[in-house]
Amino acid sequence: MVQIAQILMILLTVLRWIIVIQIVMSWLIAFNVVNTGNELVRNVMYALDRITDPIYRPIRRVMPDLGALDLSPMVVLLGIVIIQQVLLPPLMFG
Repeated sequence: MVQIAQILMILLTVLRWIIVIQIVMSWLIAFNVVNTGNELVRNVMYALDRITDPIYRPIRRVMPDLGALDLSPMVVLLGIVIIQQVLLPPLMFG
């Protein structure tokens, strides 16, 4: 059980970094620091969207529409932190 909890902890940490990278990339695109006309930037954003969209979609259905402001990544990050700080430690050290 400890090994499964450790693997889950690593996967959640990787997912957390993917979400943070996606947030930063979206800010850089929004403020025209990087251009989506660049093929590398476009491919990275496409890959990040493909990874995170299945996670965000159920949250976006439940949350109210705030226009251009998307809070679903923050909700997912909060959920990851709760899982890592509250739910997994008893499995790892219990």
